[in-house]
Amino acid sequence: MKFCFLGAGALGTYVGGSLAAAGHEVGFIEQPGPAEAIAERGLSITTGTGTRRVRDVRLFTEPGAALAATRWDVLVFALKSFDTAAALEELSGTGVRIPTVLSLQNGVDNEPLIATALGVDRVIAGAVATAIAKPGLGEVVEETHRGIGIAAGHPLSDQVVAALDDAGLGARSYPQAGPMKWSKLITNLQGNAASAILDLPVRAIYADRRLFALEIAALRETVAVMSALGFAPVDLPSTPVRALAFGARRAPRVILQPVLTRLLGDSRGDKMPSFHIDLHGGRGRTEVDYINGAVVRHGERLGVPTPVNRVLTSTLDALSSGERDLEAFRHRPEALLSLLRAGTAQPSV
Repeated sequence: MKFCFLGAGALGTYVGGSLAAAGHEVGFIEQPGPAEAIAERGLSITTGTGTRRVRDVRLFTEPGAALAATRWDVLVFALKSFDTAAALEELSGTGVRIPTVLSLQNGVDNEPLIATALGVDRVIAGAVATAIAKPGLGEVVEETHRGIGIAAGHPLSDQVVAALDDAGLGARSYPQAGPMKWSKLITNLQGNAASAILDLPVRAIYADRRLFALEIAALRETVAVMSALGFAPVDLPSTPVRALAFGARRAPRVILQPVLTRLLGDSRGDKMPSFHIDLHGGRGRTEVDYINGAVVRHGERLGVPTPVNRVLTSTLDALSSGERDLEAFRHRPEALLSLLRAGTAQPSV
């Protein structure tokens, strides 16, 4: 198959480089500087079996030139959710045919946005469960191999699953996009916002009884919104989301906290989650509006209260924009918990 990737970040490099190594035609649309560096050095993909250098990829610095270069089967969106609208506008402005879009993005609202712009028959939903690190430009490390979920129902879905599986990416088909994407959102929630706000590793979040209660409350709100949508959690590749959701609703804290501290906290070590990287890296924004914020928006529409996700979203947004001082929350759980109390959200387990 022919895949064109919008961006060569961690996800694009990992998936695109793996597809190219398996013999598929792969192109990347990138900024001139990164494109030149990748053209010179190639891509480096490190997995449990070793490191592969991939050079047989096509590089473009203009979307119009990329789309006109060949008839791509799939255009892969592997970019941050806050860049989706601008990317669609730029692609539409080229006047060149836009192929079916495979969205491997976090969040639950990218596919509807793409479908509105291009048509419901022009988008395939995906969810990447594998953990990937990006130590440098064009370099990725597969930290934990889990796999990739692809929603069935599109004429190309089965071909995409076969191509990804052929590339060693562990693809799996899901009958519905909604449960798959919301289940991925559940995994993105875990410790993400609180870690960024408090400048603490996820392990410390889950080890603190008060912050653990906050995390479980946010998860329960999310599962409630899913239920109102008619979705039940599904297990992603090698990721027991159903057990996580069930435990949050039913298991007592004395059992649940040590288990989740080990599974979600200790497994990360001191590696910070994506919101923390974006906030403290000076990016000026995070994807919180598309993760916790999506829970809030859908909850409002469906009449499901989401006070904890609301406070996490508004606080992290204020820190990202500079409206709040990072130092007021750094290593200070009480500062965040006081906002939750003021917002009438008093999480308990």
